[in-house]
Amino acid sequence: MYDIVEGHAPFREYKTWYRICGDLRSGMTPLVVAHGGPGCTHDYVDAFRDVAETGRAVVHYDQIGNGRSTHLRDKPADFWQPSLFLAELDSLLKHLGIQDNYALLGQSWGGMLGSEHAVTTPPGLQALIIANSPASMGLWLQAAARLRSALPPEVQATLLAHEVAGTIASDEYKAASQVFYQRHVCRLDPWPDEVKRTFDAMDTDPTVYHAMNGPTEFHVIGSLKDWSVIDRLHAIDVPVLLISGRHDEAAPEVVQPFADRIKDVEWVIFENSSHMPHVEERAACMGVVTDFLKRRLDA
Repeated sequence: MYDIVEGHAPFREYKTWYRICGDLRSGMTPLVVAHGGPGCTHDYVDAFRDVAETGRAVVHYDQIGNGRSTHLRDKPADFWQPSLFLAELDSLLKHLGIQDNYALLGQSWGGMLGSEHAVTTPPGLQALIIANSPASMGLWLQAAARLRSALPPEVQATLLAHEVAGTIASDEYKAASQVFYQRHVCRLDPWPDEVKRTFDAMDTDPTVYHAMNGPTEFHVIGSLKDWSVIDRLHAIDVPVLLISGRHDEAAPEVVQPFADRIKDVEWVIFENSSHMPHVEERAACMGVVTDFLKRRLDA
């Protein structure tokens, strides 16, 4: 078993909530977990705390505007930029005193953030895990359109009608969206409680998600719609593990540029998962993560 410590790290005039499972001074490089969204909470990626059973400390945190960190509902849309979250990550690492030795796991948007962090070649970063993330939003949108076109015709018609009418807050639109989510976000039925908690939190305060992404996973109209890291991936100089699911909205063509352009990279696709192998195939996913970290950090 491991100790658990929770706290808040100061960031500008705000506070970032964090939780440490294990001992940061164990001698093993700690793993920091960045959640997705943008606008999710740490809850749905809570499973990665399993890594702490190996003796490696695991740090979860809620990004600013979300979860147990400071909420900023009144900030304009242009406040929410990748640069904000990069600065927050740097601030958290320094607050915890691990800026000189850490590994980073980012899931979905968290992997986009992780790749943005890694291309700056921070000296303390020892390894990066990019889980279920796109290398560009252009590729993400192309894949989303392809996956959406395979939905039942009546579901497609409902989605389009509400998007045209601007009634995407309707229960009918949400129900149609859920058909896509059950296929390509999390295929478990029912969804685990930690996944439900994140989606409930996003419904309560969708500020960040709406500003940076949009109303749904496949209708992206926020500030990230033109984002890409592809042309900078050659700068990443640490070992990288890619994770995706066979039925993932982060389809293979969305992940491929990471595999093509990062020097030292491994890629594992989970055959029975979509966007959340860490809950859909939890034991197998944790095994892959712990093995990678052991081989690349502890050898």
